[in-house]
Amino acid sequence: MTAQIALYPGSFDPIHYGHIDIVQRAARLFDQLIVGVYGRPNKRLLFSVDERIALARATLADLPNVEVRAYEGLTVAFADAIGAQVLVRGLRVISDFELEYQMALTNRQLNDHIDTICLMTNHQYAFLSASVVKEVFMAGGDVSQMLHPLALKALERKRGQADSVPVISIRD
Repeated sequence: MTAQIALYPGSFDPIHYGHIDIVQRAARLFDQLIVGVYGRPNKRLLFSVDERIALARATLADLPNVEVRAYEGLTVAFADAIGAQVLVRGLRVISDFELEYQMALTNRQLNDHIDTICLMTNHQYAFLSASVVKEVFMAGGDVSQMLHPLALKALERKRGQADSVPVISIRD
């Protein structure tokens, strides 16, 4: 029998409890879950791809069937290359649905052997996005309930490197 492999793609800048919730739940549904850290998303990043991979690996280390890998290019091409049959996406609010639906249809057009499933976030994470985490943190707010302690420490290190931290806005 073939192992069921799924890919959970994203920028994970930084990985937060909403992401971790989706990973934990998807890991129960599939034999192997690859967390794909997209190397060049069309948005401003705070963390390098190597930093994002290290954070994801550290925060997901207790999940034996989860692997973290970087990728570039088309998500469906990466999924095909690693043998994934399914893309996993998280839905927070109804406005996420339109974008996820459009992406799922586009990915299906590009590769009709790969399906997309969406997992609804736990209600406590419905407001949570990496952009919100970064904006609240950079404005001095407490994000300790939003992030794994390792991700919080990484953010604090970035604040210590203030000269290299880009201006971040949730409108970006």
